[in-house]
Parts: sequence; C-alpha cells; structure tokens
Amino acid sequence: FRWSDAEVGIALSKLPIVLVRSNQMLESSLEGRIIPRYYVVKFLKENGLLDHNRSYYSAVMVMEKVFVDKYICPHKEVAPYLAEDYDAACRGEVSTRFKFT
Repeated sequence: FRWSDAEVGIALSKLPIVLVRSNQMLESSLEGRIIPRYYVVKFLKENGLLDHNRSYYSAVMVMEKVFVDKYICPHKEVAPYLAEDYDAACRGEVSTRFKFT
C-alpha cells in the first residue's frame, strides 16, 4: 500500500494481533480482503465518488456486508461493474477498471 512508517504504526497500534499472525494467514487476508477493498476505495476516490480524506483503514475494518452496503451499493448507478470487479478482485483477478496510473 506504500504506507508511511506513521501509517504502519497507527495500524499496528489499533490491531497489534497482526504481528502474531502467520504469514499464510496474513497473505490470505491481504489477497482476499484488504487488496480488493483497497481497489474499491481507490477507484471511488479517483472517480470523485468518495472523499479523498476517507481512510483505507475504515474500509478494511468493517464486516463484509457493511463494506458492500457502504462502499459498493450506493454507487450501482454510476459504477455498475463495481460489485463484479470487487468479487473478481476477491478471487485474485484484477479488473482493468482497477488499473491505476
């Protein structure tokens, strides 16, 4: 995510258990949950659909249903493929719509 040392410190202070998780568990969580949500939030921010000050942490920490209700469902009209792209990202596939320059 290209986080600064300060951002890593904040994340670890809020969730220190991450330090004792196995690498396999962290990779699974990173690939199946964190990265797809990062793509969604970045897409929304870059397309002016979400405030640029909204933190990625708030998107990662909510339950799946809350994430979908808060970040995907409100944008069905203007981003009709967002849910499909998010599902694909959760499976490890990256949509071309999630390619950022």
